[in-house]
Amino acid sequence: MIGVLVTFTQTDKFDRSTLAKIADELRGPFEGMAGLRLKSFMLDEDGVRARNFYVWDDEEKARSFFTEEITEKVTGIYGVPPTIEFLDIVGLVDNSGT
Repeated sequence: MIGVLVTFTQTDKFDRSTLAKIADELRGPFEGMAGLRLKSFMLDEDGVRARNFYVWDDEEKARSFFTEEITEKVTGIYGVPPTIEFLDIVGLVDNSGT
């Protein structure tokens, strides 16, 4: 498994309701996506960083998703370019089935 942390940082605060609307609108394409275990849309407590966290089955699927085209698309949505970090998941607790 591999995690991907995508961070959008701006000088002003993100509007939480706008981010919630983005999450709602973008949810559909990710539901049932092959290789994607989960995705979360997050806002830090300062409000200046919006973060999306993904858990993928394997690195190849994760890296193939984050194309230049996707990066340009999300830059347009969030208004700032993201930083993308690939993280080796060495352990995971998943209580979603309980």
